[in-house]
Amino acid sequence: MTPEQIIATLKTLVDDGKVLTDSADLDTYGKDWTRIYAPKPVAIAFPKTTEQVQALVRFANDNQVALVPSGGRTGLSAGAVAANGEVVVAFDYMNRILDFSASDRTVSCQAGVVTEQLQNFADDKGLYYPVDFASAGSSQLGGNLSTNAGGIKVIRYGMSRDWVAGLKVVTGKGDILELNKDLAKNNTGYDLRHLFIGAEGTLGFITEATMKLARKPDNLTVLVLGLNDLTNTMDVLQAFQKQIDLTAYEFFSHQAMQHVLAHGQVQAPFETEAPYYALLEFEAVSDQVMEDAMALFEQCMENGWVLDGAISQSETQAMNLWQLRERISESIAPHTPYKNDLSVVVSKVPAFLTEIDEVVTEHYPDFEIIWFGHIGDGNLHLNILKPESMAKEDFFSKCQEVNKWVFEIVQRYRGSVSAEHGVGMTKKDYLRYTRSPEEIDYMRAIKQVFDPNRVINPGKIFD
Repeated sequence: MTPEQIIATLKTLVDDGKVLTDSADLDTYGKDWTRIYAPKPVAIAFPKTTEQVQALVRFANDNQVALVPSGGRTGLSAGAVAANGEVVVAFDYMNRILDFSASDRTVSCQAGVVTEQLQNFADDKGLYYPVDFASAGSSQLGGNLSTNAGGIKVIRYGMSRDWVAGLKVVTGKGDILELNKDLAKNNTGYDLRHLFIGAEGTLGFITEATMKLARKPDNLTVLVLGLNDLTNTMDVLQAFQKQIDLTAYEFFSHQAMQHVLAHGQVQAPFETEAPYYALLEFEAVSDQVMEDAMALFEQCMENGWVLDGAISQSETQAMNLWQLRERISESIAPHTPYKNDLSVVVSKVPAFLTEIDEVVTEHYPDFEIIWFGHIGDGNLHLNILKPESMAKEDFFSKCQEVNKWVFEIVQRYRGSVSAEHGVGMTKKDYLRYTRSPEEIDYMRAIKQVFDPNRVINPGKIFD
């Protein structure tokens, strides 16, 4: 079909005015936050119902037209990039909360519901949706589930996958499936919802999800500690976890905090400088918990693990301390960071991070390395900043060389080349460092079952 024929047909499959073809719209909806690949979609279609999504998929199968899903476009792996004349299926208008059950503590949503919208809905009902990250104000539920988004609360609450009671999906063949029917217990063979969670839209499109909710946490308190050495991240974690259930355990380097402070709006938590910092969050549900936390802090100081610390005394102070961690990405953005999202088992984090840091520094001593991440679940974010004097093209070329060294270390530590951002197009050449050839063959076979004509998000995860 010609582009004109494709556009004409799309207009018959969705509501009036819900097909965009202007160059500015194609650019906006054809890319995500990676900004690496030039977007070249033929059109943007905005369905409003599962049935309209099904019609789009059946049209794609009948005419060999590729479809790319688009949520909040906050991805960092080019999983939602349309670079080869695809039709973008954007879920912005499938943004309704459909049902709520207080007894089941579940809420049913369309895929385009924004994460923060779901969090606020839960709060209004006296409940809590715990999956949280910096892009909560723009990321959409369908995209979160398609990448199995994690964020800052994984140590206590787990990944997005852990909060899904049921899914409605349109497969790559155009079938509508209702997966698990929101049941807590359902041992009737394969649980297909978990294939779609984390599949990056390569098996079909998630159109609705029923999400579980939790009780609201009580009196969340934040403690920021200056650490004497990287290995002390594990010493502190082990000490606190023996007595207190942490809701978050984050870390960042001194260089990372310096960028946040230079960016303005945030103050240093204390005067003492430390090479690394840990941010702990927990529920101070009683005076005893606070006494335990302070005793643990003193113990960490006496052991030489911690140089200084600051604890929140109010919700406002807790939010301000969180800014030290959450503003890192924003503060380094002007420096054209090259990002890697890695994970290993928690106990191996210090040795793993040290080895990577040494390799990058040895080969490129003029590169500034910024470390931060969800260290409580083994997830590290490696950010390499472009030197001002270096051309962007040369910088990214050198970072590709860095990738090989970094991922060889990841493989040796039996880690993951993508902890929470997905594979997309940016990591598919490195999938073999985390997945065996046999695993990849099984993944390809699953793709073939659900999307035999390869019209759903082609070129993502693997070719």
